[in-house]
Amino acid sequence: MSNDLDMFCYQCSQTVGGKGCVVKGVCGKEATVARLQDNLLFAAKGMAAYLYHARELGYTDSEIDAFLERVFYSTFTNVNFDTEDFVELAVEAGRMNIKTMKLLKKAHIETYGEPEPTEVQTGTVKGKGIIATGHGLKALGELLKQTEGTGINVYTHSELLPAHGYPGLKRYKHLVGNLGKSWFDQKKLFSKYPVAILGTSNCVLIPREEYKDRMFTTGPARLPGVKHIDGYDFTEVIEKAKTLPDLEEKTGDTILKTGFSKSVILSLVGKIKELVESGRIRHFFVVGGCDAPMKKNEYYRKFVQMLPKDTIIITLACGKFRINDLDLGDIDGVPRLIDIGQCNDAIVGIDVVEALAEVFKTSINELPLTFVLSWMEQKAVAILWSLLSLGIKGIYIGPILPAWINDDMLKVLVDRWDLKLIGEPEEDIKEILRGG
Repeated sequence: MSNDLDMFCYQCSQTVGGKGCVVKGVCGKEATVARLQDNLLFAAKGMAAYLYHARELGYTDSEIDAFLERVFYSTFTNVNFDTEDFVELAVEAGRMNIKTMKLLKKAHIETYGEPEPTEVQTGTVKGKGIIATGHGLKALGELLKQTEGTGINVYTHSELLPAHGYPGLKRYKHLVGNLGKSWFDQKKLFSKYPVAILGTSNCVLIPREEYKDRMFTTGPARLPGVKHIDGYDFTEVIEKAKTLPDLEEKTGDTILKTGFSKSVILSLVGKIKELVESGRIRHFFVVGGCDAPMKKNEYYRKFVQMLPKDTIIITLACGKFRINDLDLGDIDGVPRLIDIGQCNDAIVGIDVVEALAEVFKTSINELPLTFVLSWMEQKAVAILWSLLSLGIKGIYIGPILPAWINDDMLKVLVDRWDLKLIGEPEEDIKEILRGG
């Protein structure tokens, strides 16, 4: 039987080698449609992650579900070849991701209360322990309930750091601190501490042998050779923790601060307005995003360290671990470094930026504010399109462009939204402050 159907390129309407240029670009044309499909699928994956965690807490939205169906059908083979339509679908995905983040934020706040500024210890407390990693507040909440009164201490890692700001979670006295930084330090971190480990979502890595037998996963997370727990009965995790040695009492070198919710920041808006008008605050920066173990990602720490003392930095997602140990002080009681939470808490940043625009009676693009984002995975795609859907221009991203962006796509992003790739911290700061 002929394989011509498999060899037919729907982009070029001719038979070619391989699977056709829509997939591989083998006919010599840049497969812009295929790359736009990839972009849309990545954004949809990010939305699905947020929607999953909202659904865990009983919150759903039929409009978001319907849009995801449309995305998956639009990226099906031989359905849609219209590049402009895919750009508009990406913008719509950004709007839908805003709706998704709002839904998840509502779920978190109505379940655990609105976050409040909280100091988080980074050392260990004498006794047995469990480290929870990932993004799943539902799983962490259930773990805290089940470990209450057992003498086992619970520590967060990476994107679960913001859990310490929620009243319904921080009330558990055995939620004692945060260990480690971003997701990619976990192999070294988990090998160091003789505790049980619970992976609650994405950002879990294939484990080393020295801790594989004391690691567990739940929800969507799965790892080879690691016990998976269906549902939220963490008895096995707790029993494993009881068999392990006690941790020593060791105070950490840093105290982190998290829990700056929308209402907390908006309560400072009046003072912020005065400080801006008096010249004491010159510029706002949103610095954060997806971190990665690349030397180029050192840019973000250098960038913040070089910023003048009359600037405010809002940070979020695992990219905050590049900077959240810095002591930047405050400007008349307004912290210079404000951690608003997980990657999905980009919605808090959006709400705050929109509120500032309203207070100053101007557009977002006329505010003295710049987004400087680190880039890596699907959620970052969804959040970038959320910002673009609001018409926000002049966003800096890095340390490199996503591999699936080609010249045609980059031209659209630059021409329509003035997207910029980061360069050297000092030069970028000069360019930004020159214009704002």
